[in-house]
Amino acid sequence: MKDKSLTFNFSFFRKHGLGLIIILAACCFSCEDILREEIMVYNNDFSKADLANFENGKLFIYEGDTVLGYYHDEEVRLSLDNLPEHNTIKITLEILLHDSWDGNPDNVGGPDFWYLKLDDQSIVRTTFSNSPCESTFCIYQSYPDNYPRFNDPKTGALRTDLPGRCQYINVEGWTSLYRITKLINHTDGQLSIAIGDELKQENTPEPVCDESWSVASIQVSTLTIN
Repeated sequence: MKDKSLTFNFSFFRKHGLGLIIILAACCFSCEDILREEIMVYNNDFSKADLANFENGKLFIYEGDTVLGYYHDEEVRLSLDNLPEHNTIKITLEILLHDSWDGNPDNVGGPDFWYLKLDDQSIVRTTFSNSPCESTFCIYQSYPDNYPRFNDPKTGALRTDLPGRCQYINVEGWTSLYRITKLINHTDGQLSIAIGDELKQENTPEPVCDESWSVASIQVSTLTIN
């Protein structure tokens, strides 16, 4: 005997199927976060030598471009205020790691930490390694994860063919360029961004020449997501 209820339901769905799909989709996705607004509140590639809002800001020329830096065992801080209403901050940094960063090993040469804080809240605390990785020897880094994780040297780098700044000046492969983007819950009208390092070089008479870093660009946007 034919099941009339099944026949009715199938016919109804065939007739109204598209509408049902739209309704079901709306129900399924209505709870997902949606970007309502994004406003860029800060954008600096340092080509105009603009250090307003920076504490410990300084500039130098690397490969023909003006960059923020260079830094060694120090911190630079960017302060922004009068932010538009928002609930999320997006920050994108392009950073340059110069010369012989030694990654994770806990010895006379490391670990070599780099960090990012927003309103003194730790967002990134990681290590980087510029050392060549040989078949039987590899100085691992934590990035793109936070410390302590073990990834190959230069994992996630945009470029790995740049020359060093000091110890390996004019030698390709001794500066790595990374782009780091983070989204962080935030609602205040003011924002403090701290970028710094904890570098360790007990085995060299010139630590600043051995390892340093700089910032090629920084962008900050406020987002409203709900």
